[in-house]
Amino acid sequence: MQILELFKNEIEIVKPQKIKSYNNKHITVSYLLEHNQKYLSNLLLSEEIQELKLTLSNFLDISGSNAIKTFTDVYLEILKKRHRLENNQNLDIKMVEFLQNKNDLKIIWGDCLKTMQKMPSESIHLMVTSPPYYNAREYSQWNNLNDYLEDMRLIIRESYRVLDNHRVWVFNVGDIFDKDNLKTKSVWGKRRLPLGAYFIKIFEEEGFEFVDDIIWDKGEVESQRHKNGGINYPFYQYPLNCYEHILIFHKHRLDLNKIPCPVCGSLNVNGNTQSEIGVQSWECKNKNCFERSPHNRGKRFSLRSNMMQDDFNRTLENAIDKLTIAKWRRDIVKFPPVIKIDHKGNNKLGHSAPFPKDIPEMAIKYFSYASDIILDPFAGSFTSAIEAKKLGRIGLGIEINKKSFRSVILNRINDNFSDQSVSELDL
Repeated sequence: MQILELFKNEIEIVKPQKIKSYNNKHITVSYLLEHNQKYLSNLLLSEEIQELKLTLSNFLDISGSNAIKTFTDVYLEILKKRHRLENNQNLDIKMVEFLQNKNDLKIIWGDCLKTMQKMPSESIHLMVTSPPYYNAREYSQWNNLNDYLEDMRLIIRESYRVLDNHRVWVFNVGDIFDKDNLKTKSVWGKRRLPLGAYFIKIFEEEGFEFVDDIIWDKGEVESQRHKNGGINYPFYQYPLNCYEHILIFHKHRLDLNKIPCPVCGSLNVNGNTQSEIGVQSWECKNKNCFERSPHNRGKRFSLRSNMMQDDFNRTLENAIDKLTIAKWRRDIVKFPPVIKIDHKGNNKLGHSAPFPKDIPEMAIKYFSYASDIILDPFAGSFTSAIEAKKLGRIGLGIEINKKSFRSVILNRINDNFSDQSVSELDL
Protein backbone atom coordinates (compact mmCIF):
# COMPACT_ATOMS: atom_id res chain seq x y z
CA MET A 1 0.00 0.00 0.00
CA GLN A 2 2.88 2.39 0.65
CA ILE A 3 3.89 2.52 -3.00
CA LEU A 4 0.36 3.40 -4.08
CA GLU A 5 0.30 6.20 -1.51
CA LEU A 6 3.51 7.59 -2.99
CA PHE A 7 1.96 7.77 -6.44
CA LYS A 8 -1.63 8.64 -5.60
CA ASN A 9 -1.14 12.29 -6.57
CA GLU A 10 0.51 11.39 -9.86
CA ILE A 11 -1.89 8.83 -11.31
CA GLU A 12 -2.96 11.22 -14.06
CA ILE A 13 0.65 12.13 -14.82
CA VAL A 14 2.07 8.62 -15.10
CA LYS A 15 0.15 6.27 -17.36
CA PRO A 16 1.65 2.80 -17.55
CA GLN A 17 1.66 1.21 -20.98
CA LYS A 18 -1.29 -1.04 -21.68
CA ILE A 19 -0.61 -4.75 -21.92
CA LYS A 20 -0.48 -5.85 -25.55
CA SER A 21 -3.35 -8.03 -26.63
CA TYR A 22 -2.53 -11.07 -28.76
CA ASN A 23 -4.88 -13.81 -29.84
CA ASN A 24 -3.17 -16.29 -27.55
CA LYS A 25 -6.08 -17.52 -25.47
CA HIS A 26 -5.58 -21.05 -26.77
CA ILE A 27 -2.08 -21.16 -25.26
CA THR A 28 -2.03 -22.92 -21.91
CA VAL A 29 0.81 -24.24 -19.78
CA SER A 30 -0.22 -27.73 -20.87
CA TYR A 31 0.01 -26.68 -24.52
CA LEU A 32 3.48 -25.14 -23.99
CA LEU A 33 4.78 -28.32 -22.39
CA GLU A 34 3.54 -30.34 -25.35
CA HIS A 35 4.70 -27.84 -28.00
CA ASN A 36 8.17 -27.53 -26.45
CA GLN A 37 8.66 -31.19 -25.60
CA LYS A 38 11.15 -31.92 -28.37
CA TYR A 39 13.11 -28.73 -27.64
CA LEU A 40 13.19 -29.37 -23.90
CA SER A 41 14.77 -32.78 -24.45
CA ASN A 42 17.76 -31.04 -26.03
CA LEU A 43 17.90 -28.16 -23.56
CA LEU A 44 17.32 -29.74 -20.16
CA LEU A 45 18.46 -32.85 -18.36
CA SER A 46 15.83 -35.51 -17.73
CA GLU A 47 15.62 -34.65 -14.03
CA GLU A 48 15.26 -30.97 -14.93
CA ILE A 49 12.37 -31.78 -17.27
CA GLN A 50 10.70 -33.73 -14.48
CA GLU A 51 11.16 -30.78 -12.14
CA LEU A 52 9.66 -28.46 -14.74
CA LYS A 53 6.61 -30.66 -15.23
CA LEU A 54 6.12 -31.19 -11.51
CA THR A 55 6.33 -27.47 -10.74
CA LEU A 56 3.91 -26.60 -13.54
CA SER A 57 1.44 -29.39 -12.75
CA ASN A 58 -0.77 -27.04 -10.71
CA PHE A 59 -0.87 -24.43 -13.48
CA LEU A 60 -1.73 -26.50 -16.55
CA ASP A 61 -4.98 -24.66 -17.32
CA ILE A 62 -3.60 -21.12 -17.07
CA SER A 63 -3.94 -19.49 -20.47
CA GLY A 64 -2.71 -16.60 -22.58
CA SER A 65 0.06 -14.28 -21.44
CA ASN A 66 -0.13 -15.67 -17.91
CA ALA A 67 0.65 -19.16 -19.23
CA ILE A 68 3.66 -17.91 -21.22
CA LYS A 69 5.02 -16.02 -18.21
CA THR A 70 4.47 -18.93 -15.81
CA PHE A 71 6.16 -21.42 -18.13
CA THR A 72 9.06 -19.04 -18.80
CA ASP A 73 9.63 -18.14 -15.14
CA VAL A 74 9.80 -21.78 -14.04
CA TYR A 75 12.06 -22.71 -16.97
CA LEU A 76 14.44 -19.83 -16.20
CA GLU A 77 14.53 -20.72 -12.51
CA ILE A 78 15.68 -24.23 -13.43
CA LEU A 79 18.45 -22.75 -15.59
CA LYS A 80 19.48 -20.52 -12.69
CA LYS A 81 19.59 -23.50 -10.36
CA ARG A 82 21.84 -25.28 -12.86
CA HIS A 83 24.11 -22.23 -13.03
CA ARG A 84 24.50 -22.31 -9.25
CA LEU A 85 25.38 -26.00 -9.27
CA GLU A 86 27.86 -25.55 -12.13
CA ASN A 87 29.65 -22.94 -10.02
CA ASN A 88 29.99 -25.49 -7.21
CA GLN A 89 28.07 -23.34 -4.79
CA ASN A 90 26.93 -25.07 -1.63
CA LEU A 91 23.93 -23.07 -0.55
CA ASP A 92 23.76 -21.82 3.01
CA ILE A 93 20.22 -22.86 4.01
CA LYS A 94 20.10 -20.35 6.85
CA MET A 95 20.90 -17.55 4.42
CA VAL A 96 18.37 -18.76 1.83
CA GLU A 97 15.62 -18.89 4.44
CA PHE A 98 16.55 -15.42 5.68
CA LEU A 99 16.39 -13.93 2.17
CA GLN A 100 13.04 -15.62 1.51
CA ASN A 101 11.27 -14.69 4.75
CA LYS A 102 8.30 -12.35 4.54
CA ASN A 103 9.91 -9.26 6.06
CA ASP A 104 10.81 -6.57 3.53
CA LEU A 105 13.56 -4.95 5.61
CA LYS A 106 16.49 -7.19 6.46
CA ILE A 107 19.66 -6.51 8.43
CA ILE A 108 22.74 -8.72 8.36
CA TRP A 109 25.39 -7.94 10.97
CA GLY A 110 28.75 -9.12 9.68
CA ASP A 111 31.55 -8.78 7.14
CA CYS A 112 30.06 -8.11 3.70
CA LEU A 113 32.50 -10.35 1.81
CA LYS A 114 31.87 -13.35 4.06
CA THR A 115 28.15 -12.61 3.98
CA MET A 116 27.90 -12.50 0.20
CA GLN A 117 29.86 -15.74 -0.03
CA LYS A 118 26.89 -17.39 1.69
CA MET A 119 24.31 -15.90 -0.69
CA PRO A 120 22.90 -17.81 -3.66
CA SER A 121 24.32 -16.79 -7.04
CA GLU A 122 22.25 -14.20 -8.90
CA SER A 123 19.81 -13.70 -6.02
CA ILE A 124 20.13 -9.89 -5.74
CA HIS A 125 18.30 -7.58 -8.16
CA LEU A 126 20.08 -4.28 -7.53
CA MET A 127 23.13 -3.17 -5.57
CA VAL A 128 23.59 0.40 -4.39
CA THR A 129 26.12 1.74 -1.89
CA SER A 130 28.83 4.16 -0.97
CA PRO A 131 31.92 2.21 0.15
CA PRO A 132 34.13 3.06 3.12
CA TYR A 133 36.64 5.56 1.77
CA TYR A 134 40.33 4.79 2.07
CA ASN A 135 41.53 5.99 5.51
CA ALA A 136 38.90 8.73 5.57
CA ARG A 137 37.26 7.57 8.81
CA GLU A 138 38.47 5.91 12.00
CA TYR A 139 36.54 2.74 11.11
CA SER A 140 38.04 2.43 7.61
CA GLN A 141 41.83 2.24 7.89
CA TRP A 142 44.25 0.36 5.63
CA ASN A 143 48.05 0.13 5.58
CA ASN A 144 48.19 1.52 2.06
CA LEU A 145 46.07 2.26 -0.99
CA ASN A 146 46.81 -1.07 -2.67
CA ASP A 147 45.54 -3.01 0.36
CA TYR A 148 42.33 -0.98 0.28
CA LEU A 149 41.76 -1.49 -3.43
CA GLU A 150 42.46 -5.22 -3.17
CA ASP A 151 39.88 -5.58 -0.39
CA MET A 152 37.37 -3.69 -2.52
CA ARG A 153 38.22 -5.88 -5.52
CA LEU A 154 37.36 -9.07 -3.60
CA ILE A 155 34.01 -7.59 -2.59
CA ILE A 156 33.25 -6.43 -6.14
CA ARG A 157 34.22 -9.86 -7.50
CA GLU A 158 31.80 -11.56 -5.12
CA SER A 159 29.09 -9.01 -5.91
CA TYR A 160 29.31 -10.04 -9.57
CA ARG A 161 28.31 -13.55 -8.55
CA VAL A 162 25.37 -12.60 -6.31
CA LEU A 163 23.92 -9.89 -8.60
CA ASP A 164 21.30 -11.23 -10.99
CA ASN A 165 22.15 -11.28 -14.67
CA HIS A 166 21.56 -8.07 -16.66
CA ARG A 167 21.09 -6.11 -13.45
CA VAL A 168 22.74 -2.93 -12.15
CA TRP A 169 25.32 -1.78 -9.57
CA VAL A 170 25.05 1.90 -8.48
CA PHE A 171 28.27 2.89 -6.75
CA ASN A 172 28.77 6.30 -5.14
CA VAL A 173 32.39 7.29 -4.43
CA GLY A 174 34.33 10.51 -4.15
CA ASP A 175 38.00 11.26 -4.79
CA ILE A 176 39.98 12.08 -1.66
CA PHE A 177 43.15 13.92 -0.67
CA ASP A 178 45.37 11.63 1.38
CA LYS A 179 48.62 9.62 1.51
CA ASP A 180 48.67 6.41 -0.49
CA ASN A 181 51.43 5.09 1.84
CA LEU A 182 53.11 3.35 -1.09
CA LYS A 183 56.26 5.46 -1.48
CA THR A 184 56.27 7.40 1.76
CA LYS A 185 54.22 7.86 4.90
CA SER A 186 55.37 11.46 5.38
CA VAL A 187 52.88 14.31 5.27
CA TRP A 188 54.34 15.49 1.97
CA GLY A 189 53.10 12.23 0.46
CA LYS A 190 49.51 13.52 0.42
CA ARG A 191 47.96 13.84 -3.01
CA ARG A 192 44.65 13.64 -4.81
CA LEU A 193 43.59 9.97 -4.98
CA PRO A 194 41.14 9.44 -7.88
CA LEU A 195 39.11 6.64 -6.31
CA GLY A 196 36.45 6.93 -8.99
CA ALA A 197 38.96 6.08 -11.72
CA TYR A 198 40.44 3.21 -9.72
CA PHE A 199 37.02 1.70 -9.08
CA ILE A 200 35.95 1.89 -12.72
CA LYS A 201 39.01 -0.13 -13.67
CA ILE A 202 38.38 -2.72 -10.95
CA PHE A 203 34.71 -3.14 -11.87
CA GLU A 204 35.60 -3.67 -15.53
CA GLU A 205 38.33 -6.18 -14.68
CA GLU A 206 35.85 -8.15 -12.56
CA GLY A 207 33.36 -8.47 -15.43
CA PHE A 208 31.08 -5.45 -15.11
CA GLU A 209 30.29 -3.03 -17.93
CA PHE A 210 30.80 0.65 -17.12
CA VAL A 211 27.71 2.54 -18.27
CA ASP A 212 27.70 6.04 -16.80
CA ASP A 213 29.33 8.48 -14.40
CA ILE A 214 26.77 10.83 -12.90
CA ILE A 215 28.40 13.76 -11.14
CA TRP A 216 26.88 14.71 -7.80
CA ASP A 217 27.47 18.44 -7.29
CA LYS A 218 27.47 18.86 -3.50
CA GLY A 219 27.20 22.65 -3.65
CA GLU A 220 29.35 25.51 -2.41
CA VAL A 221 32.42 24.53 -0.39
CA GLU A 222 32.96 26.36 2.90
CA SER A 223 36.69 25.69 3.21
CA GLN A 224 39.21 28.40 2.32
CA ARG A 225 42.16 26.04 1.78
CA HIS A 226 42.28 26.70 -1.95
CA LYS A 227 43.31 30.31 -1.38
CA ASN A 228 46.75 29.31 -0.12
CA GLY A 229 46.96 32.26 2.25
CA GLY A 230 46.25 34.73 -0.54
CA ILE A 231 49.25 33.83 -2.73
CA ASN A 232 47.56 34.57 -6.05
CA TYR A 233 50.28 33.43 -8.41
CA PRO A 234 50.75 30.46 -10.78
CA PHE A 235 50.97 26.93 -9.33
CA TYR A 236 49.40 28.04 -6.01
CA GLN A 237 45.75 27.83 -7.05
CA TYR A 238 43.78 24.57 -6.96
CA PRO A 239 39.99 24.12 -6.82
CA LEU A 240 38.45 22.33 -3.87
CA ASN A 241 36.66 19.06 -4.48
CA CYS A 242 32.90 19.69 -4.39
CA TYR A 243 31.57 16.61 -6.19
CA GLU A 244 31.34 12.83 -6.04
CA HIS A 245 30.84 10.12 -8.64
CA ILE A 246 27.69 8.02 -9.01
CA LEU A 247 28.99 5.18 -11.15
CA ILE A 248 26.56 2.92 -13.01
CA PHE A 249 27.64 -0.61 -13.94
CA HIS A 250 25.77 -3.43 -15.69
CA LYS A 251 26.32 -7.13 -15.23
CA HIS A 252 26.00 -9.02 -18.52
CA ARG A 253 27.01 -12.65 -18.09
CA LEU A 254 26.82 -14.26 -21.53
CA ASP A 255 24.20 -17.01 -21.27
CA LEU A 256 23.78 -19.19 -24.35
CA ASN A 257 20.84 -21.18 -22.98
CA LYS A 258 17.81 -20.78 -25.25
CA ILE A 259 14.85 -18.96 -23.73
CA PRO A 260 11.16 -19.00 -24.74
CA CYS A 261 9.75 -16.39 -27.10
CA PRO A 262 7.93 -13.79 -24.94
CA VAL A 263 5.08 -13.62 -27.47
CA CYS A 264 4.21 -17.29 -28.06
CA GLY A 265 6.27 -19.18 -25.45
CA SER A 266 7.99 -21.37 -28.03
CA LEU A 267 11.52 -22.67 -27.56
CA ASN A 268 11.86 -22.98 -31.31
CA VAL A 269 14.36 -20.14 -31.39
CA ASN A 270 17.72 -19.54 -33.07
CA GLY A 271 20.64 -17.51 -31.83
CA ASN A 272 20.65 -14.14 -33.54
CA THR A 273 23.60 -12.09 -32.28
CA GLN A 274 24.68 -10.25 -29.17
CA SER A 275 22.70 -7.04 -28.87
CA GLU A 276 25.58 -5.81 -26.70
CA ILE A 277 28.58 -7.46 -25.07
CA GLY A 278 27.31 -10.33 -22.93
CA VAL A 279 23.65 -10.06 -24.03
CA GLN A 280 22.63 -12.97 -26.27
CA SER A 281 19.79 -12.22 -28.68
CA TRP A 282 17.34 -14.78 -30.07
CA GLU A 283 14.86 -14.97 -32.95
CA CYS A 284 11.60 -16.90 -32.80
CA LYS A 285 11.26 -19.49 -35.59
CA ASN A 286 7.74 -20.59 -34.67
CA LYS A 287 5.68 -19.94 -37.82
CA ASN A 288 2.53 -19.66 -35.73
CA CYS A 289 3.89 -16.87 -33.53
CA PHE A 290 1.66 -13.82 -33.37
CA GLU A 291 4.41 -11.30 -34.09
CA ARG A 292 6.14 -11.34 -37.46
CA SER A 293 8.07 -8.61 -39.28
CA PRO A 294 7.00 -7.33 -42.75
CA HIS A 295 9.69 -9.68 -44.12
CA ASN A 296 8.24 -12.57 -42.09
CA ARG A 297 11.04 -12.57 -39.53
CA GLY A 298 10.17 -13.80 -36.06
CA LYS A 299 10.28 -11.86 -32.83
CA ARG A 300 13.81 -10.86 -31.79
CA PHE A 301 14.46 -10.75 -28.06
CA SER A 302 16.96 -11.35 -25.27
CA LEU A 303 16.77 -12.11 -21.58
CA ARG A 304 17.50 -8.44 -20.96
CA SER A 305 14.89 -7.10 -23.39
CA ASN A 306 12.31 -9.49 -21.92
CA MET A 307 13.07 -8.13 -18.45
CA MET A 308 12.76 -4.52 -19.62
CA GLN A 309 9.68 -4.97 -21.81
CA ASP A 310 7.68 -7.38 -19.65
CA ASP A 311 4.12 -6.02 -19.65
CA PHE A 312 3.55 -7.52 -16.22
CA ASN A 313 6.14 -5.04 -14.86
CA ARG A 314 4.53 -2.02 -16.54
CA THR A 315 2.34 -1.25 -13.56
CA LEU A 316 1.64 1.81 -11.46
CA GLU A 317 3.94 0.70 -8.65
CA ASN A 318 6.87 0.46 -11.10
CA ALA A 319 6.19 3.75 -12.87
CA ILE A 320 8.78 6.50 -12.38
CA ASP A 321 7.27 9.84 -11.41
CA LYS A 322 8.03 12.92 -13.48
CA LEU A 323 9.71 14.75 -10.60
CA THR A 324 12.36 12.02 -10.35
CA ILE A 325 12.90 11.97 -14.11
CA ALA A 326 13.27 15.75 -14.17
CA LYS A 327 15.74 15.75 -11.28
CA TRP A 328 17.96 13.10 -12.88
CA ARG A 329 17.64 14.12 -16.54
CA ARG A 330 21.26 15.34 -16.70
CA ASP A 331 24.48 13.58 -15.73
CA ILE A 332 25.31 16.41 -13.34
CA VAL A 333 22.87 16.65 -10.44
CA LYS A 334 22.94 19.02 -7.51
CA PHE A 335 21.70 18.31 -4.01
CA PRO A 336 23.27 18.91 -0.58
CA PRO A 337 24.98 16.27 1.56
CA VAL A 338 23.14 14.82 4.53
CA ILE A 339 22.85 17.10 7.55
CA LYS A 340 23.58 14.68 10.38
CA ILE A 341 24.07 17.06 13.33
CA ASP A 342 20.90 18.34 15.01
CA HIS A 343 20.40 21.68 16.78
CA LYS A 344 21.81 20.20 20.00
CA GLY A 345 25.03 19.11 18.34
CA ASN A 346 24.12 15.43 18.36
CA ASN A 347 24.61 13.08 15.42
CA LYS A 348 20.98 12.11 14.78
CA LEU A 349 21.92 9.35 12.31
CA GLY A 350 24.66 7.75 14.42
CA HIS A 351 27.07 7.58 11.50
CA SER A 352 29.92 9.89 10.52
CA ALA A 353 29.35 9.52 6.76
CA PRO A 354 25.60 9.04 6.15
CA PHE A 355 24.34 8.28 2.66
CA PRO A 356 21.90 10.80 1.07
CA LYS A 357 18.57 9.18 0.23
CA ASP A 358 18.53 10.86 -3.20
CA ILE A 359 20.99 8.30 -4.61
CA PRO A 360 19.30 5.04 -3.55
CA GLU A 361 15.91 6.54 -4.35
CA MET A 362 17.01 7.18 -7.93
CA ALA A 363 18.75 3.82 -8.22
CA ILE A 364 15.75 1.88 -6.93
CA LYS A 365 13.23 3.68 -9.13
CA TYR A 366 15.41 3.50 -12.24
CA PHE A 367 16.83 -0.02 -11.97
CA SER A 368 14.45 -2.29 -10.06
CA TYR A 369 10.89 -3.55 -9.89
CA ALA A 370 8.52 -3.90 -6.95
CA SER A 371 9.44 -6.82 -4.65
CA ASP A 372 13.03 -6.95 -5.95
CA ILE A 373 15.81 -7.45 -3.39
CA ILE A 374 18.01 -4.33 -3.04
CA LEU A 375 21.39 -4.89 -1.39
CA ASP A 376 23.67 -2.33 0.23
CA PRO A 377 26.82 -4.21 1.33
CA PHE A 378 28.09 -1.22 3.33
CA ALA A 379 24.76 -0.34 4.91
CA GLY A 380 25.98 2.21 7.48
CA SER A 381 22.87 4.19 8.44
CA PHE A 382 20.73 1.79 6.32
CA THR A 383 19.38 4.55 4.08
CA SER A 384 19.32 2.28 1.01
CA ALA A 385 17.37 -0.47 2.79
CA ILE A 386 14.90 2.02 4.26
CA GLU A 387 14.30 3.67 0.86
CA ALA A 388 13.85 0.23 -0.72
CA LYS A 389 11.10 -0.65 1.73
CA LYS A 390 9.41 2.73 1.19
CA LEU A 391 9.35 2.03 -2.55
CA GLY A 392 7.84 -1.44 -2.30
CA ARG A 393 11.07 -3.40 -2.59
CA ILE A 394 12.92 -5.65 -0.14
CA GLY A 395 15.69 -3.69 1.55
CA LEU A 396 18.76 -5.69 2.56
CA GLY A 397 21.73 -4.14 4.32
CA ILE A 398 25.02 -5.60 5.57
CA GLU A 399 26.88 -3.78 8.34
CA ILE A 400 29.91 -4.95 10.28
CA ASN A 401 29.67 -2.46 13.18
CA LYS A 402 26.71 -3.87 15.10
CA LYS A 403 27.91 -2.65 18.49
CA SER A 404 28.22 0.95 17.29
CA PHE A 405 25.15 1.25 15.10
CA ARG A 406 22.41 -1.24 16.08
CA SER A 407 20.42 0.84 18.57
CA VAL A 408 20.57 3.96 16.42
CA ILE A 409 19.59 2.06 13.27
CA LEU A 410 16.65 0.28 14.88
CA ASN A 411 15.41 3.61 16.27
CA ARG A 412 15.68 5.12 12.82
CA ILE A 413 13.74 2.23 11.29
CA ASN A 414 11.07 2.57 13.98
CA ASP A 415 10.78 6.27 13.20
CA ASN A 416 10.11 5.48 9.53
CA PHE A 417 7.80 2.48 9.81
CA SER A 418 5.03 1.42 12.14
CA ASP A 419 4.80 -2.26 11.14
CA GLN A 420 8.21 -3.23 12.60
CA SER A 421 8.75 -5.72 9.75
CA VAL A 422 12.49 -6.09 10.16
CA SER A 423 14.61 -9.25 10.35
CA GLU A 424 18.13 -9.49 11.75
CA LEU A 425 20.82 -12.09 11.10
CA ASP A 426 24.21 -12.34 12.81
CA LEU A 427 27.13 -13.80 10.89
